[in-house]
Amino acid sequence: MLNSVDFGGRPFHFIGIGGIGMSALAYVLTQRKLPVSGSDLSLNHITQRLQELGAHIFWSQDASNLEGHDEDKLPQVICSTAINPANAEYQAALNLGCPVFHRSDLLSALMGEYQGIAIAGTHGKTTTSSMVGYLLLQAGLDPTIVVGGEVNAWGGNAHVGQGPHFVAEADESDGSLVKLAPYIGVVTNIELDHPDHYADLAQVIDIFKTFAEQCQTLIGCIDCASVREALKPTISYSLDPELGADYTVDQVVYQSSGTLARVWERGVPLGQLKLQVLGKHNLSNALATIAIGRLLGLEFEQISLILEGFEGARRRFELRGEYNNILFIDDYAHHPSEIQVTLAAARLRAQPLNERHRRVVAVFQPHRYSRTQAFIADFAQSFGNADLVVTTDVYSAGEPSLGQITGQQVADAIAVHHPQVIYQPTLQAVTAYLMETLLPDDLVLFLGAGNLNRVIPDLAAHYQQIEQSKSEAYCSPA
Repeated sequence: MLNSVDFGGRPFHFIGIGGIGMSALAYVLTQRKLPVSGSDLSLNHITQRLQELGAHIFWSQDASNLEGHDEDKLPQVICSTAINPANAEYQAALNLGCPVFHRSDLLSALMGEYQGIAIAGTHGKTTTSSMVGYLLLQAGLDPTIVVGGEVNAWGGNAHVGQGPHFVAEADESDGSLVKLAPYIGVVTNIELDHPDHYADLAQVIDIFKTFAEQCQTLIGCIDCASVREALKPTISYSLDPELGADYTVDQVVYQSSGTLARVWERGVPLGQLKLQVLGKHNLSNALATIAIGRLLGLEFEQISLILEGFEGARRRFELRGEYNNILFIDDYAHHPSEIQVTLAAARLRAQPLNERHRRVVAVFQPHRYSRTQAFIADFAQSFGNADLVVTTDVYSAGEPSLGQITGQQVADAIAVHHPQVIYQPTLQAVTAYLMETLLPDDLVLFLGAGNLNRVIPDLAAHYQQIEQSKSEAYCSPA
């Protein structure tokens, strides 16, 4: 059996190939012209692209998917933590003697062939890695990029370049980030976000300390006390000039159209930065990106010009359209801290237009029973920037419900601190309620890592029809 991933032509088979992290790695392998197959339970645009690139996709997770291989050509099976050990396809891989690897083993093997740039942190990994990838791509360094979201700049969640750098997220959710030993590591922040895997914050800090020790250069945000005190990064960044970070900002202006700031490098002003992406958290992500760019020898003028064009990753404050003067924004935020900063950005975006007040409507789908139960008190106090909060049932993400937490309990907890909270258990109920409730000039923000954003197309079509009816009535003769 293989002890390490083999890129010599041996086939790869992904159990759950349609996942955002799995599909990115599969894409890289298809671009290397390696034989790739995989299974998933439903067709989507990601699996369709992989099929078009030559990957063979099975639409069930059965033992038969692994049949028909010679013993010396058994596929290398790749799976993620999301795959239950009792999964029939996984069990078949073990019984056949297939080399079985976690997705992080494949990521580590790929990164080992490049100068790896690994972006870690409880929050901000996808946006920061996308921003770094965008900077290096636009600067002509042509990196290979693997991110946990889709980015319009390279048409998906991965890009295979010819340059020496490999940009990827380092995932702490299951502790697998310790398998990476990058040339440059980044830690954006440290919080407890996965109580299903960690008993407390101390365990999370320990796993990040191990990661930090394996980075040749560690770039860290010292606005986070855990990063500042436990990791002591080689290069630091902060939004607070008083902390004495290597990279910081002043003259900051947060606007509905973006952010302006003056950037400092080790006490020397570099110049002005202008971002399209909103909020303090994205300014912090930009500082991490600037630190990487400067470490790689890029001039600040080039960095700032490129970052001004960065539009963000999908499902990270993604504008999904404006219909009947209602803004629809989709965001992956599912932790109390993420919800707070995303709603702060929404409040910025909703600044009055021509003296009209935009109401912020937050629609929240709690994600995982373990997370929801652990942080319910924090969730309850995270919606201060919303005018109206709509909550749904908990999205299980495969966790069993032990009857200890429900979507109704989440709504009740938020209602203690917020005057307007509505509980709508299903996506169908959410859609019907919003169709009756949303008003012109509203900003509606969909929050969660589950499938809440499936309601957006139906809502968009509904309000497009209203918009069209108004237009026809206006244009029709009296």
